[in-house]
Amino acid sequence: MTGIFQMEIKNRFALLRTAGGSRPAHLGTRAVVLGGIGGFIAIGALALLGASLAVTLLLGSFGASCVLLFGYPDAPFAQPANVFFGHLFCTIIGIAALQLLGPSPWALALAVGLAISVMMATRTVHPPAGSNPVIVFLGHAGWKFLLFPVVSGVVLLVLIAWIYNNATRKTRYPQYW
Repeated sequence: MTGIFQMEIKNRFALLRTAGGSRPAHLGTRAVVLGGIGGFIAIGALALLGASLAVTLLLGSFGASCVLLFGYPDAPFAQPANVFFGHLFCTIIGIAALQLLGPSPWALALAVGLAISVMMATRTVHPPAGSNPVIVFLGHAGWKFLLFPVVSGVVLLVLIAWIYNNATRKTRYPQYW
């Protein structure tokens, strides 16, 4: 009995094995520090500007967008079209699903799945934007949410990333528009 039990445990843990890859190389201290400073500047600027104009320019998924924009600016997911259209498409899908289907778990799940498919089909995948339908459903957001904070905030984020990354890095940002 003990031998069978041990084999069963071993078989269960075999499912946890990886494909054999290794963790990515460290980017270096300079890149790490610059990435953090970029995120600080971008979120700080949106928060301060939003407060001074009495509008909302921040969205929870923008923190994750900053990881890509400032930590990995050369990645396809960090390019302006991906950031802008990823957030735009996912938010439109979330609001439409909420309004057409109501605030049910199935409508939310459908919105997230459709958002992923639309980003993939349009080659505008930006993983942080995949959370926008969830944010829309949790906040019961309407169409005004599309302009403030989504479109206005993401345009400012990309503008800040463009200025900051070109001022602090040897390679140019963006890789493509």
